Amino acid sequence: MDETRLRELLNGVSTGATPVDEAFNRLRDLPFEDIGFAKVDHHRALRQGFPEAVFAAGKTPEQIVAIVSRQRERGSNVLVTRCVPEAAEAVLAVHPDAVHHAAARTVTITVDPPPSLPGFIAVVSAGTSDIPVAEEAALTCETGGSTVERIHDVGVAGLHRILSARERLAGATAIIVCAGMEGALPSVVGGLVSQPVIAVPTSVGYGASFGGLAALLGMLNTCAAGVCVVNIDNGFGAGIMAGMIHRLAVKGGPQ
Repeated sequence: MDETRLRELLNGVSTGATPVDEAFNRLRDLPFEDIGFAKVDHHRALRQGFPEAVFAAGKTPEQIVAIVSRQRERGSNVLVTRCVPEAAEAVLAVHPDAVHHAAARTVTITVDPPPSLPGFIAVVSAGTSDIPVAEEAALTCETGGSTVERIHDVGVAGLHRILSARERLAGATAIIVCAGMEGALPSVVGGLVSQPVIAVPTSVGYGASFGGLAALLGMLNTCAAGVCVVNIDNGFGAGIMAGMIHRLAVKGGPQ
């Protein structure tokens, strides 16, 4: 946005809010940028507190680079999810300061580091095979300014493992639990803590797990109170939800 237009917004008709607050309220509804194959939502951070993420699956490396470049030109931090190595290399070739997080299958570019929030979010994986989804969730939380404590390989096949982490879980603002197979771990965690638990079914398991469907149904049928469920392998969605909870807890309500 050019300076003239911004000044027009700042000098608009008052509604009782300060000029800066009023301008930001108007900025929330300004249009996206149409680049032909994508409509880039540059103002999502103003509306939701987190910039638009780039879902790389199904996009060409050239399309991903173009979207990332437009975001960066507008001063936005960048998060690319489900990024295969070929696409990550294409982004790094144009933006050398980008970081490829191979385990999480993400690429990040930090243009304007978000304020670090007090407290932390716990990201728990039932097994080592669940770590890619757990890392996607963790990186999403960290991109939004949350500190993350990772607790890996504490599934119900050895129940004493999650019990040994109970004190660490008790200190978290929100807890993300990633599990495949039968998806039982979020129910166990939900029965141990007073914080909201975000359950992430993963597509890990033998044939009858049906690519994560068994875990999804198990989590949806949990008898533990305070557990919500996102889609199969949706670490990003869990990270956004946990980040919103964390931000609200720190700031004391919607901003």
